[in-house]
Amino acid sequence: MRAARLIKMVLLLQTRPSMTAAELARELEVSERTVTRDAQALSEAGVPVYAERGRAGGYRLIGGYRTRLTGLHRGEAEALFLSGVPGALREMGLEDAASAARLKVSAALLPSLRDAPRTAAQRFHLDAPDWFKEPRTPGLLPAVADAVWDDRKITARYRRGEREVVRELEPYGLVLKAGGWYLCARVPSGRGAFRVYRIDRFTAVEAGAERFARDEEFDLPAFWAERAEQFARSILRAEIVVRLSPRGARELVHAVDPRAAREALDAAGAAGADGWVTVTLPVESEEVAHTQLRMLGPEAEVLEPASLRERFARDARRLAGLYGDPAP
Repeated sequence: MRAARLIKMVLLLQTRPSMTAAELARELEVSERTVTRDAQALSEAGVPVYAERGRAGGYRLIGGYRTRLTGLHRGEAEALFLSGVPGALREMGLEDAASAARLKVSAALLPSLRDAPRTAAQRFHLDAPDWFKEPRTPGLLPAVADAVWDDRKITARYRRGEREVVRELEPYGLVLKAGGWYLCARVPSGRGAFRVYRIDRFTAVEAGAERFARDEEFDLPAFWAERAEQFARSILRAEIVVRLSPRGARELVHAVDPRAAREALDAAGAAGADGWVTVTLPVESEEVAHTQLRMLGPEAEVLEPASLRERFARDARRLAGLYGDPAP
């Protein structure tokens, strides 16, 4: 435990010119007295940690000291090489930089850990696109990625329905979702609101020389999770009433929005004597519900609205015409 803390202390001091005892204590989650003892232990071990007294004082490393990554154990080294997503890095134009970084980290590892990149690659591979969908890399993705990394404002031309709009954007982060790339950006002209844009709908992107001041409180994973949930709920604008057999109730989550299915089943009353249960289900539209519920076949009966029920009645009549009565 202490060895890991000492290594973390050295790495912290390598990344900053100087840190106070209070700052180190906060980062290491220990007391300032423990920081003092740890600094003394490092000094005795030959690490040149220097303590400056006074109001502007703190701890720093002298002589440009750098440590090799000898504090990594096997699990940490393998996890380090799992953190990259090769396909995504390639699409953003960062494959060469990532390859060079992995090579430098590999060279800094202990000899006993040099096989970490190979063992990690043999045990885990991320294939982001969904099944049966041809992944297409947006041509403007590298330009957007460069602006994201460099905190540069961009002027983007964006398809919205049948027309194109131009937006001045502050590109904060990129998200790869089921093979599709999205940009999370702040719109200065929109009172600083954050919005999400599909990059394959950009028709032109121009990065200017002006940089924007990034809001350090912005949390990309939390922002995306919130917007994704809002989007999933916003498209469910209609409601239908459906009777489900026990099998239909089990398979509902595979036919419609899983969250909506689970909530509808949780809110449903007790099943009837025949095991069927009636649910009120939010759906995107009658047309979409018709397509989705056809997956359940005879395991679902639409009760409302009448127009959707009639759609399935027509389907049933057509099927009966195709198959007829079974031969005796």
